[in-house]
Amino acid sequence: MTIRRWVERNSLPVSAWEEAERVDKVLRAVDTRLDGKQAAAWSRKRHRRILNVVMKHAIRRRVLRTNPLPKGKESTTVAKTSNAVDKRSLMNADQAAALLDWVRRRPRGGRRLHAFFATLYYCGLRPEEAVAMRVEDVTIPGPDARDQWCELLIHTATPEVGKQWTDSGEIHEERDLKGRAEGETRTAPGHPALTRILRQHIEDEQLEPGDLLFQGETGGILAGSVIRRAWRSARKAVLPPHVFESPTGKRVYDNRHTRLTKWLNDGIPPAQVAEWAGNSVPVLLATYARCVDGQLPDLKKRLEAAGDLPELPDAG
Repeated sequence: MTIRRWVERNSLPVSAWEEAERVDKVLRAVDTRLDGKQAAAWSRKRHRRILNVVMKHAIRRRVLRTNPLPKGKESTTVAKTSNAVDKRSLMNADQAAALLDWVRRRPRGGRRLHAFFATLYYCGLRPEEAVAMRVEDVTIPGPDARDQWCELLIHTATPEVGKQWTDSGEIHEERDLKGRAEGETRTAPGHPALTRILRQHIEDEQLEPGDLLFQGETGGILAGSVIRRAWRSARKAVLPPHVFESPTGKRVYDNRHTRLTKWLNDGIPPAQVAEWAGNSVPVLLATYARCVDGQLPDLKKRLEAAGDLPELPDAG
């Protein structure tokens, strides 16, 4: 029996979409995980958006006359979401330093992974951007140069999507940068501390300009499973149990969140941070607004300097 015939035999007729009870059952199913628990808000919202696209396609093909899915508030109340970063996920300087140092001392591939995590932390890169970088994408000043800041050119991302979802059968898929036009690039500055790390990394690994900057043990793309396992091991070894169980630095991506927040808290203009991060200013502010702090005393001084209302002469 072919897959098509099996689907035909086990699928309901299109007329089933005219029954409100069946529509409700479908919506409950897309909002529920396989273990029976409710899916995350973003997943629910995405699933309903995809289902709406299918319905619109069916209408264009004249399979359905109208969209049977609920509209207006009824369709959105279950999926309120927020892009804001949880402030608890951010690492302080001592925690970040301890985690990076533990990774560096890791017996197997520690120095290679240390350079990778340091790049995420100091430049706020997305992991899929860092694994796609080539040696030639990094401009490193000479050891005797007065300005020891390096510069990273980011132009490609290679996220893990699974072999079954790529045309090539590879785990990673090469894409343009997230939220950018096709072929667009951006640059990000690297702290002198990162310059020293990358200079030593390139020398130790004997890398050539066209080589991947961060490689796996066999010379290919650094695997996400290796990255995540190393980061989790570092957190477990370094952080106290109550902090390990908390959101602090729980995801590799939290290195990026920590850096972007630090740039904003250090007074870097949001437009500049957005450019370095590859975000729009509205998205940046919506994502990190809850994490920006430490500027209230200065803001109070500015408001006081502006003065109060002028005192009017006594009418009596």
